[in-house]
Formats: sequence, structure tokens, C-alpha cells
Amino acid sequence: MDAYLGLGSNLGDPVAELRRALERLTRHGVVVTRTSSLYRTEPVDSVAPEWYVNAAAAVTFDGPATDLLGVCLHVESLAGRERPYVNAPRTLDLDILLASDLVIATPDLTVPHPRMHERRFVLEPLTEIAPAAVHPVLKRSISELLDECADVSRVEKIDEVLAS
Repeated sequence: MDAYLGLGSNLGDPVAELRRALERLTRHGVVVTRTSSLYRTEPVDSVAPEWYVNAAAAVTFDGPATDLLGVCLHVESLAGRERPYVNAPRTLDLDILLASDLVIATPDLTVPHPRMHERRFVLEPLTEIAPAAVHPVLKRSISELLDECADVSRVEKIDEVLAS
């Protein structure tokens, strides 16, 4: 299965956390095929003062999306992710944004990510690596979704990529 992941962190050393996450994903059977630049992003829907570092990764995984979710949750746990309340600051956040052309709606997993089209911090890095990818519900390309996005939060490209 081909998929796109959103990665984010705003605690500790966010850049190091995102790079460690890629290494850990790889050790758990996720093949990372492409990564975006890193982006410094203003918190959205959060009272946390710390800005985030966000990125996107194209991956392949030999298994269903639910198993990929399990790997993502495990890697978050290894990074010390805690969930004391909704939108709390985090050492690591891994989201499955798209999984092939699948549409999944279960209590544990929703793909495409339900708010990705509303969030500039998701769309900017994803557009960098997959501008022509199509949202299977909205039937719009990622670059079109970015052009139409009403989110005005600040997203600043950092002059380095997540991985080479």
C-alpha cells in the first residue's frame, strides 16, 4: 500500500524527533520513499505556545492501513507521546493522511485524514511531495486543496529536508 504520512512535533527537539520517527518507522517495515522539507508552523486548535515542526512523507507498507496505524502509534509511544487532553503539545504526532485511494471510517482510523484539507501545516509539506495526489472523497488534488485552504496560520519552510 502507498500512503502519505503527516509528521509533527513541538516538544523537546522537534527536528530530531521527526528524524528518529523515520528511522523507527523503517525498522517496523515502513519504506519511506520521499520526504518534504521541514516546516515551522503556528499551533492550530491548541493553547500550546510552542510552534511545531511539521513534514510529510510518502511511504509504502506491506499490510493494511490498520496495521500501518499500529506502527505509527507504536513509534509515537517510543517517542514518549502522551495524550493528556485533545491537541496537547506532543513529542511526536504521526497521521495517515492518505492511503492509496482508500476511504476508511472506523472508530480508530479515518482515511483520508478528516481535517487535512483545512490545515495549511498539512497541505504545504504534502503539496511539496505529492501535488497531484487526489483526495479520494473531495476529488481534488492536494495542490488544489492548498490553493483553496482558508487556514491563515503561519507555515514557514525551514531550509532543510526531513531526510535525504
